[in-house]
Amino acid sequence: MTETGNGDLVRAALGLGSNIGDTRAHLDAALAALAATPGLVVVARSSDYRTPPWGPVPQDDYRNACVVIETRLSPRALLDRCLVVERELGRVRDIRWGPRIIDIDVLVYGKETVEEEGLTIPHPRMGERAFVLVPLAEIWPDAPLGDGRTASQALATCPGQDEIREI
Repeated sequence: MTETGNGDLVRAALGLGSNIGDTRAHLDAALAALAATPGLVVVARSSDYRTPPWGPVPQDDYRNACVVIETRLSPRALLDRCLVVERELGRVRDIRWGPRIIDIDVLVYGKETVEEEGLTIPHPRMGERAFVLVPLAEIWPDAPLGDGRTASQALATCPGQDEIREI
């Protein structure tokens, strides 16, 4: 596990989603696994939201939530930990934009911009997705999206909000 270079805590945001089986249990299990990670503390969890699926694959609605964490993990180590949790919970990556037991995305990592193989932070296109912005703005309205806007500013003009339901 790689820590940040200076050992300081970094505020980050993760997006979680599930649309297979007991979606609430999947989100709760993912959060418990993340909270048990050394160098990572969950500081806020949004409400859960029922959201329509994104993309061309027919599937059930999602349960989505966001969490704000403080972490000493590097961006890559944080992503790697999220991927391990997904695998431990049974996530199989076979259909792009397809149904999933659990999906964990690194949305924001402080004010950093990261462009690496398999890792882009802030998460691309989150400023256009109500299923991310509604829960994120609930718990971190000033989250920097990397395009000069905050989560709450992007939400103000984001389409699709009428399809998001708190559950």
